[in-house]
Amino acid sequence: MSWKEEWKWLAGFAAVFFALYFLPVGTPRFDGALNEALELAKWYTREHVLLCLVPALFIAGGISAFVSQASVMKYFGAKADKVLSYGVASVSGTILAVCSCTVLPLFSGIYKRGAGLGPAIAFLFSGPAINVLAIVLTARILGFEMGSARALGAVVFSVVIGLAMHFLFLKEETKKANDQADLPVPEAPRPLWQTVLYFAAMCGVLIFANWGKSEETSGFFYAIYSVKWILTSLSAAAFAVILVLWFGAKASKLAWAAAAALAAGFLFRGMPVVPFSVGFIGLSWAISGEEGELGDWFAASWDLAKQIFPLLIGGVMASGFLLGRPGHEGVIPSAWVAWAVGGNSFAANFFSSVVAAFMYFATLTEVPILQGLLGSGMGKGPALALLLAGPALSLPSMLVLRSVMGTKKTVAYVSLVVALSTLTGMVYGALF
Repeated sequence: MSWKEEWKWLAGFAAVFFALYFLPVGTPRFDGALNEALELAKWYTREHVLLCLVPALFIAGGISAFVSQASVMKYFGAKADKVLSYGVASVSGTILAVCSCTVLPLFSGIYKRGAGLGPAIAFLFSGPAINVLAIVLTARILGFEMGSARALGAVVFSVVIGLAMHFLFLKEETKKANDQADLPVPEAPRPLWQTVLYFAAMCGVLIFANWGKSEETSGFFYAIYSVKWILTSLSAAAFAVILVLWFGAKASKLAWAAAAALAAGFLFRGMPVVPFSVGFIGLSWAISGEEGELGDWFAASWDLAKQIFPLLIGGVMASGFLLGRPGHEGVIPSAWVAWAVGGNSFAANFFSSVVAAFMYFATLTEVPILQGLLGSGMGKGPALALLLAGPALSLPSMLVLRSVMGTKKTVAYVSLVVALSTLTGMVYGALF
C-alpha cells in the first residue's frame, strides 16, 4: 500500500465532503443559478443542436475523410501559389466546425506533410475561429454587426498571423522550400471542384436551415426566409447526387432516406425539425456500413459527436450557472463582469483576450457564454476580442502546439492572436 496514494484519496474525499456540506442549497442566488443553467441548456438544445450541430459534425467529419495529402501538397506546400494557398487556408473555417483542440490533428497533419508555416497557421486559426455555423449563430444571437465583424476579423487575422509567422521564421521556411523544390506533388484522387461542391452542398443545408426570420416583410432576406426549407431540400438533393456520382454512395439507400424524410415532412407539417432529423438519420444509415471514404466519413463524424456534444451541453450549463441568461443573473454578480470587461478600455480588451486565450471553448459554446457575459455588462469591444481569441486558442492547444512546432513558434502565435484581438476589440468598441 502506498500511503502517498492513499492520502490523495483522503484529500479527495474530504474535498467532496466539505463541498457538499457547505453547498448553499436554498439560497436565492444559488438556486436561481441552477435554474438558469437548465433554462439555457433547454433553450440551446431546442434552438440549435439539431439544425446547427448535426450538419456541422458531418461537415467536420468530411474534412478527415475527403481532404487528401495530395491536396495538402498542391495547395499548401512550399511550391504552391501563395495567393491560392493563403486564400484557401483563410476560409477553411467555413467548412469546419471544430474547436481549438479538434483542429490540432488536422494542423499537425498538413504541417508535417509539408505545408508551409504561414498557410498552416492560417488554417490553424481559421479552422476554429470561423465556420458557417459559428457565423450563423453569432449573427443570429448576438447581432448582425458582431457576426460580420467576427467573420471579417477571423479571415483577416488568419492571413496576417500566417504571414507574420512566415516572416518571423523566414530562414526555416526558406530551407523547407528548398528541400521540397525537387519533390513531386502527387495527384489528388478527385478534382478539387468536386470536393468543393460536396462541402458547398452541405453548407447550403446548414445555412438555409438556420436562416433567421427577417424583421422586414420584403427584400432579399425575407425572400430567402420564405423559401428556406425549399432551398434546404434542394441543397440536400444536390448533396445526395454528389455522393452517388463522385463518392460511391448507394443510390438505393439514399433514396430510402429521402423517402423517409419526405414522409416525415407530410406527417409532421409545421415541425420541420422532424424531417430534418429523419434525413440525417437516414444519411447515417446509408453511409455507416460502407467501406473506404464513406465509412471513414461517418466514423470521423461520430467521433466528433462524442467529443463535442458533452462539452457543448456542459459548457452551456456552466455558462447559465455562472452568468445566467440575458436579463437574469447566475451565481456571479453582473457587477463583477462589468468591472472586469465593461467599457472599451485597453485593460478590458486585453483582459478579455488573455482569459479567452487560456480558456477552453468547445465548438459553439462561445456564443451562449458570450450572450451571458453581454447580458451581465460586458462591453462590445471585449466581446469581439473574446470571440476572436477564444475559439482559436486554449491552454491544451498551446501544449500540443509546443510539441508540434516548438516553444518559439507557439509563443509567437499566441502573442500575435492576443495582440490583434485586443487591438481589434478596441477599434470595434469605439465604432459600435
